Amino acid sequence: MTATSRENVYRCLKFETPERVPRDFWLLPWATNHYPQQVEQIKQRFPSDFVQPPDVYRHSTVRKGDPYVFGTYLDEWGCKFTNIQAGVHGEVRQPLLTDLREWQKVQPPYETLPDDQQAARDQVNQFCASTDKFVYWGSCPRPWERYQFIRGSVNAYMDIARQNVDFKNLLRRIHEFYLKELEFWCATDVDALTFMDDWGSQNRLLISPRMWRQIFKPLYREYCDLAHAHGKFIFMHSDGYILDIYPDLIEIGVDAVNSQLFCMDMQQIAECAKGKITFWGEIDRQHVLPETPEKGREAVRQVVEHLYDPRGRVIAQLEFGPGGNPETVMAVYAEWDKIAER
Repeated sequence: MTATSRENVYRCLKFETPERVPRDFWLLPWATNHYPQQVEQIKQRFPSDFVQPPDVYRHSTVRKGDPYVFGTYLDEWGCKFTNIQAGVHGEVRQPLLTDLREWQKVQPPYETLPDDQQAARDQVNQFCASTDKFVYWGSCPRPWERYQFIRGSVNAYMDIARQNVDFKNLLRRIHEFYLKELEFWCATDVDALTFMDDWGSQNRLLISPRMWRQIFKPLYREYCDLAHAHGKFIFMHSDGYILDIYPDLIEIGVDAVNSQLFCMDMQQIAECAKGKITFWGEIDRQHVLPETPEKGREAVRQVVEHLYDPRGRVIAQLEFGPGGNPETVMAVYAEWDKIAER
């Protein structure tokens, strides 16, 4: 009997031999703008096993603009992003908070959380019951990135170095909002919660592993504990080189990590993490997806060689964005499908 998408992902996460490698497809507006027909072909030929729940948040009175359109965008926290390329997200150039001593001026967007939580939960639960796909996302806490958006990257790094009481208070204010947000999703029927923070440069962590463990690991542990206490899986995304913290992510209970495997030594990843955490992608966006289909197939074979196990804990995921070749994207998914045939 053929398993549903949800059942197949569960088997993968629980190391119980899925019928095939589950698929997850991330799509930036850039790809849809440049390759609309090819995007539809990819979706039809290689449908994703994952789906996101409906948006049940209230309207933000602060948010203005579109984050993927050329120009400026104001998010629900009041952070201003400048975008110079349509179809991708911009960046913060002017910090929301220039004087850390005024951290109390930062107001988390509690107004956007559902006011009638029972009605919102019912809407989410009805959606979950209507699909046989694995339901995830909903919200995505990002305490380190949010701190950078508020303070600007240079200020944020200086704040981490000093670690005074104002830094701790602002980070706690951000974290408390995210806990409140996750509490809502824990009370729904979604299969997994997610969080993220990009921690890697091209070849090392952005801060020392010791400092990361001291400041941020406890926050992430709270997200994981909350999810597991309600019977949910917990997924994390983090770009760049994060080899040093794989053991920590395993320790605190992250079920699946979306990381840039090709920024690291895959054999070293395997030695510390294979079979202990699900590798939720990804195929290299810099040097593989813009290249030929054969390059994409070779990349899949490299991941299979080092990280694949027929019992699970590998998800075929990639992000189709700027520079990506749609033929290579299709070749990647076709190569993953071959794994089940072996």
